[in-house]
Amino acid sequence: MGRLARSELEATLVGRSGGATLLTPALSSQSWEEREKRYWMVVMTHNIFADLRDAVLAALREAVPDLPDDVAARVDVTPSRDPAHGFAATNAAMVAAKAARSKPADLAQKLLPTLRAHEWIESVEAAGPGFVNISVKEAVIRAQLPTVLLAGEAYGDSTIGGAVPTNVEYVSANPTGPMHVGHCRGAVVGDALANLLAKVGFAVTKEYLINDAGNQVVALAWAAYFRYLQALGTAMTEEEFSEAVPGGLQYRGDYLVPVGDALARDHGSSLAGDRLTIAAPETWLDLVRTVAVNMMMVSIREDLALLGVTQDVFSSERALAETGATDKVIGTLRDKGLIYEGVLEPPKGKTPEDWEPREQTLFRATQFGDDVDRPLRKSDGSATYFANDISYHADKMRRGAKNMIDVWGADHGGYVSRMQSAARALGGNLEVVLCQIVHVLKDGQPVRMSKRAGTYITLRDLIEEVGRDAVRFTMLMRKSDAQMEFDIAAAVAQTRENPVFYVQYAHARCRSVLRKAADQFGDEKISATALAGGDLASLQDAAELGLIRRLSTWPRTVEAAALAREPHRIAFFLYDLAGDFNMLWNRGNEDAALRFIQADRPAESLARVALVAATAVVIRSGLGVMGVTPVEEMR
Repeated sequence: MGRLARSELEATLVGRSGGATLLTPALSSQSWEEREKRYWMVVMTHNIFADLRDAVLAALREAVPDLPDDVAARVDVTPSRDPAHGFAATNAAMVAAKAARSKPADLAQKLLPTLRAHEWIESVEAAGPGFVNISVKEAVIRAQLPTVLLAGEAYGDSTIGGAVPTNVEYVSANPTGPMHVGHCRGAVVGDALANLLAKVGFAVTKEYLINDAGNQVVALAWAAYFRYLQALGTAMTEEEFSEAVPGGLQYRGDYLVPVGDALARDHGSSLAGDRLTIAAPETWLDLVRTVAVNMMMVSIREDLALLGVTQDVFSSERALAETGATDKVIGTLRDKGLIYEGVLEPPKGKTPEDWEPREQTLFRATQFGDDVDRPLRKSDGSATYFANDISYHADKMRRGAKNMIDVWGADHGGYVSRMQSAARALGGNLEVVLCQIVHVLKDGQPVRMSKRAGTYITLRDLIEEVGRDAVRFTMLMRKSDAQMEFDIAAAVAQTRENPVFYVQYAHARCRSVLRKAADQFGDEKISATALAGGDLASLQDAAELGLIRRLSTWPRTVEAAALAREPHRIAFFLYDLAGDFNMLWNRGNEDAALRFIQADRPAESLARVALVAATAVVIRSGLGVMGVTPVEEMR
């Protein structure tokens, strides 16, 4: 490995350290190798791939002085899939060849001399049609460990979000019954995505929209009213009541029994008709609806808390509508010239529910990317659901959201383009993450329905069966827009095929090693600062360096997952990291010389303990994003 100039190294340590404890004892008492290691620790950021990208861009601008900014933005440095090809690779020559008026392979050759001179780089080579493979010095790889240890779980934090106010709305289930498995996936994806965005520097607000203004909550009120009459002892049967309800009795689960009991306790028979039959709806409907929605929201919040989901804002659709917000936003769009009175053309294929062959108040959605213009008023003059949704998103913008991200079920996929067109018309930015349906199985067979809900498997059922952490981790093991099967037996199996067990097992093993190290060497010697300042030169085995390489990709993984709005990437990363660590553990079981702690080799042992501690840090950081609690030991 090439050495740094002594004057360069000592100037950097003195000038950039800011008196960091890493520089004690005094420089004069440190070996040359120790000083070089501390140099790497001072000059590196969390994201080595971002640092290498800066070096590549500097080399590229030297070769192509007039490099356009949009071309530079496409330059990437990615981890090498095969360590034989180096630490990283860049596409710089490929993306800049046209701007350089050069063949990619020729431009790649021009980059090599500048990159070879970089202080971190051991070697570079052009490969294929114009890629450049980069090998970094082993000291640079090992210096990732102090970076991880000193940052702790903040390793991987980023500022790419720029503190931009970002509203993530998820779950927003109709308050008509218990949370079910269909809601669960959106809840986990939305919560993990919000955590991920916060980790990379966005100012995140987690939001839930209470859909308490539509026909469904009217149907809920009727169902709760039946439970109220039952609590009073009505002679009406369920079918007799259903025949009297507009549209029939829609919600029949036992979960509404407590609502009926509460109404009976608080209001006696004052809401009932003669002989405990149905009174005129105008005498009880608003009150019963309010009580039922409030009690359902208490239940929903409890279910979400069981899942580890706590949202910052709960917005009421009804309360917003009562402020006249929908009329105001329609007025705003009209002032922009985006509203007109017209008749929609008959649609091709299946006719949408909101199309009527009559003159309507229409929004010029096609100007903003939608397929057709959209009606904002129903035939009775009331606002359409779409109009209410526009006012809700306008309210988010009024409250300061610069980015809006909605997490919806895949059955709402056809609604995306119209909602995005409305957001654009108002000067906003709306993204939608879709979540496909989840099928719950046990031993390969569909799980029976919940007695409590009556028609579906509740979220509470699932959590009680396998535990919160297994639910959250498993829900993130597939991309959100891919259908998935949740096998209860698999989620609690203690095998490598169960990702949550495998990752938790790796963390528990890390903690076991650290406890043994504390017994062997004392707490002070295995503190993060002590391990970061120790001699790591003995970490030379390919598997050890490979594990460090994996750890070094964590900040890049976090940023990429956040920008792609794909929290499942975190689960994938942790599974791979656990595989690397568990392989090292198993090798120690097979060969005593490879064990993490060896009493007669304290320096080498502490270096390996540093590797173990860094691995535990990154696992905890990842589990934190996912909302999963790391375990100290497996029981």
